[in-house]
Amino acid sequence: MRPLQESDVFHAIAHPARRAILVKLRDGERAASELAEPFRMTLGAISQHLRALEEAKLVSVRRDGRHRLYRLHPGPLEDVLSWIDGFAVYFGQRLDALGEYLDGKHGRQR
Repeated sequence: MRPLQESDVFHAIAHPARRAILVKLRDGERAASELAEPFRMTLGAISQHLRALEEAKLVSVRRDGRHRLYRLHPGPLEDVLSWIDGFAVYFGQRLDALGEYLDGKHGRQR
C-alpha cells in the first residue's frame, strides 16, 4: 500500500464535502462563501477543504477584490478513472451474473 499524501487526489475526494464542492464547481467559478453555504460550515472549515482540493490540483483560486474564486480542474481525476478501470472486468462479470440470475428467476432465456 502506498503512503498517504495530502496532495493525493484520492485523499482530496475522500471527504463527502470535497466531492460536493467539486460537483458545485462543475457549473463554473464560485466564491468560497458560496461554496460554504450548503454545508453550514465556517469559512475556516471550508478553507481547509478547498486547500486540500487545491493541493491535489483539482481547483485553482484567484482573487477578485476581497473574494477568492475557485475553479474546477478535473484533469487529476483521470488518475481515479484509471484506477477504477482496473476493476471494470470485475464489475462486468458481476453485472453479467446478476443478469443471468434475474433471467433465471423470471424464466427468461438468453
